Amino acid sequence: MNEVIGTHSQEGNLVHDRLSIPRQKIEKQAPTDRVNNFDETYMSMTMDAAIVEAARCIDCPSAPCMDACPVHNDIPSALKMLENDDVLGAASKFRETSTLPEMCGRLCPQEILCEGACVVGFALRTDGSKHPPVAIGRLEAFITDEERKITNKFPVRFVGPTTNRRVAIIGSGPAGLTVAEELQVRGHMCTIFDRWPEAGGVLRYGIPNFKMNKEILEEKLASLREIGVEFKNSVEIGTDVTLEALRNKYGFDSIFLGNGAGIGNLLKTEGEDLTHVYQATDFLVRGNLDDFELPEDQRGLPFVGDDVVVVGGGDTSMDCVRTAVRLGAKNVTCVYRRTENEMLGRTEERVHAREEGVIFSYLTTPTRFISDEEGKVVSVELVQMELSEPDDSGRRRPVQIEDSEYTISASAVVIAIGYNADSDLGESSEVETDNWGLIQVDSRTGQTNIPYIFAGGDVVNGADLVVTAIADGKRAATWVHQYLLSLGVKDSVD
Repeated sequence: MNEVIGTHSQEGNLVHDRLSIPRQKIEKQAPTDRVNNFDETYMSMTMDAAIVEAARCIDCPSAPCMDACPVHNDIPSALKMLENDDVLGAASKFRETSTLPEMCGRLCPQEILCEGACVVGFALRTDGSKHPPVAIGRLEAFITDEERKITNKFPVRFVGPTTNRRVAIIGSGPAGLTVAEELQVRGHMCTIFDRWPEAGGVLRYGIPNFKMNKEILEEKLASLREIGVEFKNSVEIGTDVTLEALRNKYGFDSIFLGNGAGIGNLLKTEGEDLTHVYQATDFLVRGNLDDFELPEDQRGLPFVGDDVVVVGGGDTSMDCVRTAVRLGAKNVTCVYRRTENEMLGRTEERVHAREEGVIFSYLTTPTRFISDEEGKVVSVELVQMELSEPDDSGRRRPVQIEDSEYTISASAVVIAIGYNADSDLGESSEVETDNWGLIQVDSRTGQTNIPYIFAGGDVVNGADLVVTAIADGKRAATWVHQYLLSLGVKDSVD
C-alpha cells in the first residue's frame, strides 16, 4: 500500500501524502436489487480498500474524533493498527471502549459525531480541494466484522471471580446489554428481563435488516450467554413482576432500568384509528421480523397495498418508507410538515430512500384520514404549510396555508413522529420521573431516587442513539459495581 499512501518515512511529507489520498468508494447494492431484499444496503469493504482508507487518517494530536464519540473510541490507534494489517489489534482497540462496535459502525450518525469532527474533512490542501472525512463508521464495522470472520465468533471476555451479587436488568437494548456485559465480567450475576419474545430491544425490534443484519445481534447475544448472562423474555415489569418483587422476593441486589423509549407518539388526527393506519414500531416489527419473534397479536405482515403514506421526518420514517417499498408498495410518499433542512434523520437514509423511489412531500401535514365503508383507510387529506418568521428562540414554526387542502390515495398509513419513554413500571413503582415520563437519575452515576435502582439510555434521555445508550450503560455499570462492592461479597447466592 505504500505506493498509494506515499513516502511515509519522510515525516515532513506525511500529512500532505495522506491528505492527497481520495476517499475509497464504499459499494452499495444497486437500488433496483436491494428493493427486492432485506439484505444490508452497504456491502463489505475489501481489505485493500480498508487499509488505504485507514491511511487517510493523519493521526492529529488532538484527535477531535475521539472527543466527538460518546464512548471516546481511540479511533486513530485502531486505524493505525488496520493500516499495519493488524485487524485483531484494531478490533480490540475499539472493544476497549465500545461493547457494540459492529453495530455502532453501521448505525451511528458518524457525520455529526466522529466523522463530523474529522480534520481530514475540512483540512486545507495546497490545491484548494476538499475531500470527505475518513470513513470511520464503515471502517469500524469492517474491522470488527473481519475479527469475527477470523475468530469465527464474537470475542468472549474473561469473567472475574463471582461476588454472588445479583443484578436485574430491565430491557435488552444497547444500554441493558452493555450493563450486563460490564457487570458480568466483574463477577456479578446478571439477568436481563424484556417484554418482547426475543432479546435485543431496539437492535432487533427497531432496526430494519437492511441497516443491520440480525446475525450480528444473535452472535452478540450468544457471547453474553457464554459468559453467564441470563435472559428472561415476555416479562412485563409492573404486570408480571414488580421491581419490589425482584428485590424482595427474588433476591436481586440491584436493578438497572434500560427499557427504552418505545411508545410511539400520536398525531391525534381524525381517522388515526382506522384499519391499516399503523404506528411505526408495529409496522416495522411486522415488516422486518419472523412471527416467532413477535407477540401473537403482532404477527403477520402489515398490509401495504399500492399507496403507502408515511408521516414523519426522522430516521424511523425512513425505515418505514424503505420497508414499505420492500413489502411491495408501488407508490410510497413521505409527508413532513417542515422542509428537508429541518429533518432530524441522516442524510444518507433520505438518499437511499430516494434511490428506491420514495417521494418526499415537504411543508405538508395530514388533517384527516378517510375510510371506506369497511373502516379501512383509502386516502389522506393533506394541507400545505409554510414556515413562520423566527420566534424568540430562532425557530420557524410550520403554519397552515389557508384553503390549501388536497387529498391523495392511501391504502396504508404509517405514523412515525417520534417516541416517548417506556417508563410505566407499575402502580407500585416509586421511581421518580419527569413531566415527559423520563426517569430521573444522577447524571454522574445513573442512580435513581432509590439507591439500588439505576437507569440509562432512552428511558432517561428520550429517543436517542445506540452509542449514547452504550455510553450510559458503561457509566451506570461502573457505579452499580461500586454500589455492589459496598455491600460486600456474599458467601453464596440466596
